[in-house]
Amino acid sequence: MTLNAYIARQPIVDGKHNLVAYELLFRDAPNTQAARIENDAAAGIDVISNALCNMGTQWLLKGKLAFINMDTHTLLSDFSSLLPADKVVLEILETVQATPEVLDKIRAFKQAGFRIALDDYVYTPERADLLPLADYVKVDVLGNAPADTINTIKQARRHPAKLLAEKVEKREQFEQYKKLGFELFQGYYFARPENLSAKVVNPTQATVIQLMEKVRQEADLKQIEEGFKRDVALTFKLLRYINSAGFGLTCEVQSIRHAVSILGYKPLSKWLTLLLVTASPSLLDALLETPMDQLMERVHLPENVADALLHRSGIYGPLLSLAEACELGDAARIERLAEDLFLSPDQVNEAHLNALAWVEQLGLD
Repeated sequence: MTLNAYIARQPIVDGKHNLVAYELLFRDAPNTQAARIENDAAAGIDVISNALCNMGTQWLLKGKLAFINMDTHTLLSDFSSLLPADKVVLEILETVQATPEVLDKIRAFKQAGFRIALDDYVYTPERADLLPLADYVKVDVLGNAPADTINTIKQARRHPAKLLAEKVEKREQFEQYKKLGFELFQGYYFARPENLSAKVVNPTQATVIQLMEKVRQEADLKQIEEGFKRDVALTFKLLRYINSAGFGLTCEVQSIRHAVSILGYKPLSKWLTLLLVTASPSLLDALLETPMDQLMERVHLPENVADALLHRSGIYGPLLSLAEACELGDAARIERLAEDLFLSPDQVNEAHLNALAWVEQLGLD
């Protein structure tokens, strides 16, 4: 299925207006100044997926750092570890509590080479333990009370973190906070977020699930390679990911076998899970161990769609089952399901081939 992937990036500059980094921001539609975020975890994972799989860090960042927002769920998930440590600053949202689990996770990320930013940071005793782990402290100069800002600056200066003033809208603010010791700046005075989009073709969920099972079983490399070859979109995303700047490879990887051997089983499993979640956003809560019936209640899908997903029943159930059979190459099942729908196997086969030909015309081979 062809979809659009959206993301926004806002420059972060130094005191001489030199571009240092971009903050990557969630967007759910083109030409919007801000996105309505109903689920921080879903938004964060969507940004990670678009950066890694749909747009590519080289094109997005142009050699600069990326600040990517992390709520608690995203920070503690395995997905963040897929990001290139030398290119990414993990921006810990103000909603994240400094629990022992969170602090241990941040320490592990720092040991792996990631840099840490504290978003909209206001010093409080409850969040004091985050400061020694920070490489950047971002202060909302528009929304904070002056006394809170001064106190936060005082506390941050006890540590080597750089101060970053965000929501700078006027030159006077820029000059004021530069004098107070801020080294980096972000806001409308410099640039509004730039919206970017890309056409993407997601792999079939059945293929991804099959491959995940093979990877978990540490199946022979040849079997995993064959699974990738069945889905051109999946192969394209894998090669884009492995050839991204984060791996620092000296030559371009052009074969599935080479890419899989470089990644290894565990990282490959994480990457496939990310694809599965973002190809069908409602799977995020399911991945977090929410029963499917509760999941359907949360996302409020039409009853006939929910019936198909839950029970393979209703008007769409047989069609979904037939599509899965085609992806699995189960000839006997295709014939039986096609007959139930008053379709000949030849009709189904022709439609499937037309779909594959259409994907190839997109230039993803």
